[in-house]
Amino acid sequence: MKKIAIIGCGNLGIAIVKGLLESGYAADHIIATRRNTSPLNLLADRGVVISNDNRNAVEVAEIVILAVKPHNIQVIAESIADLIDPAKHIVISLATGIRVEQLETWLANKELPLVRAMPNTAADVGESLTCLYTANCTTAQNEEVRQLFDSIGEPIFINEELMEAATILGACGIAYVLRFIRAMIQGGIQVGFDAKTASAIVTQTVKGAAELLIERGEHPEYEIDKVTTPKGCTIVGLNEMEHSGFSSALIKGIVTSYKAIEKK
Repeated sequence: MKKIAIIGCGNLGIAIVKGLLESGYAADHIIATRRNTSPLNLLADRGVVISNDNRNAVEVAEIVILAVKPHNIQVIAESIADLIDPAKHIVISLATGIRVEQLETWLANKELPLVRAMPNTAADVGESLTCLYTANCTTAQNEEVRQLFDSIGEPIFINEELMEAATILGACGIAYVLRFIRAMIQGGIQVGFDAKTASAIVTQTVKGAAELLIERGEHPEYEIDKVTTPKGCTIVGLNEMEHSGFSSALIKGIVTSYKAIEKK
């Protein structure tokens, strides 16, 4: 089991660490760093190595995950570049919009095994959808990366030009779905349920709907047609949502988020 250094361990980094721990990854093989380490105390209590020394973490690790924000990654990458060894390390970047060629420049190495990864905060419960793009990785290293992210959910490999789109659907998508769930709960309260009961009904319903599509592989409209009857309450509700712009608002939100990444 290789040692993993998570540099700049914020909310997403913490979610990944928790996912790794839940999957059985050895706590003492995970080093989590950030300038102020107090938010990582909950990880230290579980045996994770906590540090504010990025260079030391890189020296002892074989897999280096750069979990820092895009505006900080150049400084961080350049500060550890002299320690990165292509024969030892795999470097994984979680930074949105940062291409492999930029990482190669900042890390001063064109042959380094590099990975762009876009997990989401569902890693915390082992349910992240993680999109991956690898460069300079051997077949064995690709499998190693796949197994790493398999421990926190479902990994898929995509082309680099789709990484920004993957960020919108997979990472930002968590927030979109949660806002939808929140609206359903509010509607449930309005029609008579208390908040706790409405939340229980809605969250299980959303989970069930997702499992239907995952297990059966059908188009969403197929499953929708099964619960819409002539003059029924489902179809009138769906039509009212569409008249109010439900689908178009969601699509516009996704496209707007994507354009925000493109401008960076």
